Amino acid sequence: MSVGHVARLIEEAGIPTVIVAVKAFETRMRMMTLPRVVLTPHLLGRPFGAPGDHATQRAVILTALKLLESAPREGEIANFQPERA
Repeated sequence: MSVGHVARLIEEAGIPTVIVAVKAFETRMRMMTLPRVVLTPHLLGRPFGAPGDHATQRAVILTALKLLESAPREGEIANFQPERA
């Protein structure tokens, strides 16, 4: 929850934010009405994917940047879906 409070303070200073969180926290993220959130299907504590999985980590970051760029309003939640090989 602390990350949500910090994001709100940063937003109040005029700096846009995106929170990357695991899908297990979706209900909490929605209740907090955060500026922008990317939810991932990864394990708790690894919202960007497994250690060493650079392709997935890069894809999560690109998803977050795209949301930052395109979110029509605050409160947007995007679901990250990894590409299947």
